[in-house]
Amino acid sequence: MVLNGGWQLFLGSCRVSAATALLLAGIMTPGSQAQETASHPTGNQTQPIRPLAQDYVALLESPSPANVFCYSPSLARCPNGRLVAAATISGPSKGYWDVAIGAAKVFVSDDHGKTWVHKHDLPRRVGGAKIQSEPRPRLFVAGQSLYAHFVLGDMWIVRSDDWGETWTDPVKLTEKGGWHQTPCQVHYANGCVYLALERRVTENVHGWPVGEFAEVLMRGPVDADLTRPENWTFASELSFRDLIANVETDPEIDFFGLPFFPVPYPFGSDPAPGRRCYPMGWLEANVVQIVNPDHYWYDPKGKTFHLWMRAHTGNTGYAAVVKVVENDDGSMTTMLETVPSGKKCLFVPCPGGQMKFEVTYDEKTQRYWLLSTQATDSMTRAKRLPADRFQLPNNERRRLQLHFSKNMIDWCFAGLVAVGPTERSSRNYASMLIDGDDLHFLSRSGDERAMSAHDADVITFHTIKNFRKLVY
Repeated sequence: MVLNGGWQLFLGSCRVSAATALLLAGIMTPGSQAQETASHPTGNQTQPIRPLAQDYVALLESPSPANVFCYSPSLARCPNGRLVAAATISGPSKGYWDVAIGAAKVFVSDDHGKTWVHKHDLPRRVGGAKIQSEPRPRLFVAGQSLYAHFVLGDMWIVRSDDWGETWTDPVKLTEKGGWHQTPCQVHYANGCVYLALERRVTENVHGWPVGEFAEVLMRGPVDADLTRPENWTFASELSFRDLIANVETDPEIDFFGLPFFPVPYPFGSDPAPGRRCYPMGWLEANVVQIVNPDHYWYDPKGKTFHLWMRAHTGNTGYAAVVKVVENDDGSMTTMLETVPSGKKCLFVPCPGGQMKFEVTYDEKTQRYWLLSTQATDSMTRAKRLPADRFQLPNNERRRLQLHFSKNMIDWCFAGLVAVGPTERSSRNYASMLIDGDDLHFLSRSGDERAMSAHDADVITFHTIKNFRKLVY
């Protein structure tokens, strides 16, 4: 099926077989191809780890990978079992822009992701709204409605009461601007839906302003009309820039190796020509509740929420975390967490925490599941990186990995999930959900034609079958 503007929608077709992709990725040699279906090593032989979900269905594919890109996948499951997906397209001001890049596209699937049908486009402009970037819709279900929440300077939202068939006109939720969002998971508790995004609270950084972001939790009752601004409550704002002494010149975080590169305000630094490291910051939060009463951060009242965020430090393996506490009057206060010594806790261990990751809690296994980007060579000197590596050494985007944890701190490796065939063929920025015994996810992906690991040309849908059997 061909969408307006030449966008291709693939119904149940895989772009490349698992074996071919592994050969291209260098994970499997031609001689080992015959062993692809083996499940255990024999004798003294060993086998490389095989990706859990290498095959995929291509949801969107760019007609011009050199200048039209696919971003920001989001995935939701409706009560009737329907899957709904959204993805954003971006590109130049001429050519494809006028035809294909006026909106973020919404799709539905009634066969667990085997085939998809295009249903709706979200506008890039709403009236005279100031445009910060293309819309990046976050899909979620609340009550008997499906919502798509997106940012065009301010927050906007649309609602579907027939699970994606038709949608309301966009409604503006905020007035102060400066909001930024990449679709991350949502959380349900206490009869409400919770989601987090960031707002730029100062205007000093030249370039990527994550150091000036305040991560903000917002809450809405699931049985309310969430297109009405008065039905949302916002937590207090806490900017990364306000947390660390001397963060603008020489951050006082000694003994931790952060930041990895010098990152003075407002420009950051260039570890190598063309490879800029902007000031430290956070973004792309997941909302997490600690449910184990034995956990040091457990709240028996169920009124504490943690925001697990991508940590931009120039290093790998850490996430940033804050907590939000609901007060008796319904307001929400954002603050740093502490450990038993009384020390404040800003950074926590997190495989792939240097890139956008996604966390979901599974009640059946009582585990948190983490889908993130695997780093393999972040200690390579920036000036010695190959030309097709995007940006900094810690910005590798080719491999998705899956972990599980009892406590959000200690992570067990569940498997390599998907690998792009080349450095520029990314598998990253995933959106995932549980569907019965399976774990589905959308990936911002690329093939051999992709412009870079950042500027993807395909949105791919993957499934990890019987994912709970990975627990050990």
